[in-house]
Amino acid sequence: MPLTGRLSGVAAMAKSTNPFRYFDSSPEAIRLVVMMYVKFPRSLRNVEDLLAERGIGICHETVRLWWNRFGPMFASEIRRKRVQKMSAFSHWRWHFDEVYVKINGEMHYLWRAVDHEGEVLESCASRTRDKLAALKFAKKLMKRPGCAKAITTDGLRSCKAAMKELGNADRQEVGRWANNRAENSHLPFRRRERAMLRFRQMKTLQKFSSVHAAFHNHFNQDRHARSAICRARHAFL
Repeated sequence: MPLTGRLSGVAAMAKSTNPFRYFDSSPEAIRLVVMMYVKFPRSLRNVEDLLAERGIGICHETVRLWWNRFGPMFASEIRRKRVQKMSAFSHWRWHFDEVYVKINGEMHYLWRAVDHEGEVLESCASRTRDKLAALKFAKKLMKRPGCAKAITTDGLRSCKAAMKELGNADRQEVGRWANNRAENSHLPFRRRERAMLRFRQMKTLQKFSSVHAAFHNHFNQDRHARSAICRARHAFL
């Protein structure tokens, strides 16, 4: 094959793998739009108005399209980098909790796990909060970050049964106020839920909760990933 033919084939392959190839906007602008909508409690039209002040003229439906298409991709990139950093450190304590979310008048539950610094480790939506739902979430949680020295839960018996089946009953700790870290982690999601006027499908809840957790962690202060010298230098700047 001639050299020009090989170069054109490589160029076509590189072009086909570009996720932004069908969009006229720059990838930086798309990242900014997705970040503003997912991170901050603003509606689609609020994000449209804020972008118009910055000279980016797009429709609110474009904001919806971009976050649905590129939000999971950006979240997976953030999550992959953070999991690689977290694997080098020992996990002291996890906080395990669930919160109810109403979808079309029906009660659903969003399971969430955070570490001792408020880092959202995993989230999972389910229709029930029985043993099977707790066990499914616990297995999903321990798949990526590993396991912790202690796991703090509330008094829900489904969590106790799931920890017993996984062999982590000796690591489980139950206290009345010991799980406030997980309770506080629901507040940013609750503010975002009110701005979106609630969810209409369970798959949308699962998709947005995972993307929102990744963006929330991206702006979180990582004490476990920074040395004491860097934290002290940042405090005096």
